[in-house]
This record gives sequence, structure tokens and C-alpha cells, in this order.
Amino acid sequence: MDNAARLPIGMFDSGVGGLTVLRALRQRMPCEDVVYLGDTARLPYGTKSPQTVTRYAVQCAAELVRREIKLLVVACNTVSAVAIGPLREAYPGIPVIGVVEPGAQAACRATRNQTIGVIATESTIAGGAYQRAIHAIAPEARIVGHPCQLFVALAEEGWTEGPVAEGVAARYLHPLFRPASGTESPVVPDTLVLGCTHFPLLAPAIRSVLDPSVIIVDSAATTAETVYAELARLYLNRPGTGCGDTAYLTTDDAARFARTGTRFLGTPIAGGQVELVDL
Repeated sequence: MDNAARLPIGMFDSGVGGLTVLRALRQRMPCEDVVYLGDTARLPYGTKSPQTVTRYAVQCAAELVRREIKLLVVACNTVSAVAIGPLREAYPGIPVIGVVEPGAQAACRATRNQTIGVIATESTIAGGAYQRAIHAIAPEARIVGHPCQLFVALAEEGWTEGPVAEGVAARYLHPLFRPASGTESPVVPDTLVLGCTHFPLLAPAIRSVLDPSVIIVDSAATTAETVYAELARLYLNRPGTGCGDTAYLTTDDAARFARTGTRFLGTPIAGGQVELVDL
């Protein structure tokens, strides 16, 4: 096996939301080693200027590159929207994959009526990253974006199922998928992109309030598929059937990262597994 294929995949996010991407990647590529960095000391990134987000992103990438990685995954919608270009310029020898483009590509493949719903945080919707990415692939597509900020808090608190989660999902999504009676009936989305790494935790609640025909695109799962394909293209897949190792890094409160991160990853993270780093 090529020595480069033995190197880990590097992944970072502003916090623990990106662990849903790690979870999907683990399911798709169980034998790969991964180094995950959550920049919890400086979250949320969504309220920062593009210049600040780019600076933070380059600093996170530098920490991962220092540890020798073969590919960089930007498991953060905000960074994916504003800093993919600068990251690729800063590290031209390392493939860089964000979460926006894979989600947009999957949505364009899935839609049948060319009407795509996108739910994300306020900053991601306002920034128009998914809209631009979808229109670059399918200029004729109609995109309906809607911020669902409360989903982030529900995911962080672990309130991902039951009446509260389903009630919030209905409040957010019914205006998109069930227009009020008496109004002109527009074409409703047949595809919904989960445009925040927190949102896959709420997928059952979201599904419960949608028509079964609506296709849900999980940007975490589509990103994992894109990573797999890129590693295969570069002959960098780590062969084998065993379980790869994961190193967890955070910039603040390792115990909290482990506690909250366990919900997002779906498997226990012990506080002793998390290394505190200073960027």
C-alpha cells in the first residue's frame, strides 16, 4: 500500500455538528483513520465576517496539515460557503472537500420537478451558498430556502424526536410544502436539502411532517460519498476491513466536546480521547 494512503483524513468544523459528517464517513469508509478538529472556542462561525471565517479556517487546516493528512474535509457549511477557495490555495497539494457542493449535486440528481427546498441556519440561507451551487449545476432549478435556527438548539440539547421536535419541524416546513388553502398553488419542492450538519439528527422528525414522496438529501452522507470517490480517484483509499482510528481535537472544554459530540457521532466519546489544542 502506498504510504500516502496510510495517512489520515483531516476534518474540521466550528464545533460538534461536523461529527455527523464523520459518522457518515465512518459508515462509508470504516478502515480510514481520521483526525477531527472542533473549534469550539470560537463558535459560531456563522456570525463572523467572511474574512474572519477564512482566517479561522486556514488556522484549523494548518493544525491538521501539521499532523500529516491526505485529504481535508470542511465539515462546516459556513466555511464551505466562503473559504474553500482560500483553503485550496493555501494547501494546493491536499484535496479539499466541503459540504455544500456534494449536497447541491445530490439534490440536482434527485429532483424531478426542478424545485428544491434548502433548510439551514440563517447565515447559510442568507449567504446563498446552496442557491449558487445548485444553479451552477441546474440553472433552471427553483430553490426555496428557509432558515431553521431552532433545529441547531434541539440537536445540541438532544431533543431530536417526539412532539417538540416534530412540532418545530411542522412549523418550519409546512409553509414550504403545504401552502395555505385559497392561495395560488405553487409547485412545491420534491427534494429537501439538510443544509446544516446538525440537521441529520432531526431527520426522523423532519421526515414525519413531509409527504413520503419528498426526497431528503443529507449533506453529511453525500459528502462522505464524495470523499470516497475522490480518494478512489487518487488511489488513496486505505484498503482493509478493520476499524480505523479517530483522533479528536478541540479548542475548548474537552469534556463538553465529548459529552455533546457523543450525540452527534452516535457512539461514545470519552473525555480522555479528546485533545485540547491552541490555535
